[in-house]
Amino acid sequence: MQLSHNNSKRIVTLNMPPTTIRNSPSTADYTPLAEWQAQTPETFHGGKPVLYYHATGAKALVPKSQSAHLPFFPADASTTATEPEANVIEGSEEQVEQGVDLFVNSETFIIFSTAATTGMTIPYQNISLHAIKHVASGSEQTYPGVYLQLEFSDGGEDDESYDTVELTIVPNNATQEETTKLFEAISQCADLNPDPADEDDEDDEYDRIVFEGDVEGRELDGLPGVYASGDDVALPPPLPGSSGWITAENVHEFFDKDGNWIGGQEEEVEGVSGELGEGAGRVRGREEVEGTEGVNGKERNGENGESKRPRNE
Repeated sequence: MQLSHNNSKRIVTLNMPPTTIRNSPSTADYTPLAEWQAQTPETFHGGKPVLYYHATGAKALVPKSQSAHLPFFPADASTTATEPEANVIEGSEEQVEQGVDLFVNSETFIIFSTAATTGMTIPYQNISLHAIKHVASGSEQTYPGVYLQLEFSDGGEDDESYDTVELTIVPNNATQEETTKLFEAISQCADLNPDPADEDDEDDEYDRIVFEGDVEGRELDGLPGVYASGDDVALPPPLPGSSGWITAENVHEFFDKDGNWIGGQEEEVEGVSGELGEGAGRVRGREEVEGTEGVNGKERNGENGESKRPRNE
């Protein structure tokens, strides 16, 4: 037997627990997929869920030790898996079987047993893995069912503690085409319901301004609210005399058009430190520059301090 994975193992979030239901859903509760695709919906919010797949008379098979996690398997369930589906169930543990109806819709996956008058709504976040199970029969291959690995919270204090249930569903018409329809419907609906934890990790990886730095979480000197991201490339300190803020007006002074740091590339004058003293940046007048020495070391009013302007006796 070969297990054909869908190449996507989902991270399970157990904040949306499955729900036990006592009344079977009706196809009238949903919008058929073909109808939904053929028209423009009045709104993309609310309305009926879209029904991607519906089947009656399917078989649900599960190891007997795990059947207590599925309410549509009675506690005294004794119906063992029948041929030919029993041949595709791996392992030596006894399998139990229940006839079910399937409602694969855009919100949840619903399995309902008419015989047990009980069903279950399963959020797609609780389906950690689904695949097509098939078995070779001579030179011809058949595709009897879809394998589901379900993760349910065990009610413990640890949020990461859960029980695993291995459920196999075999459509009433167990052909390759029908089984593929069921598998693809589950895949499409699972994509419509991504794990919230995955989205939060992408959107909220940083909730503040972050530059590449050598120490993760270190606040950069002179840049309040700006932190290093933990990479190996260190960001140079702010330019001397800067206010510590990088804005749209002065960002070109710090970064080039490709986002590379350009501060500190100016050549340093020998004997002049990087720190500017008091009065740096102030324009001084001519009198303040020349002082009393005048030009070329001579006093402002001549060598002897007297004006060169001739006096009239």
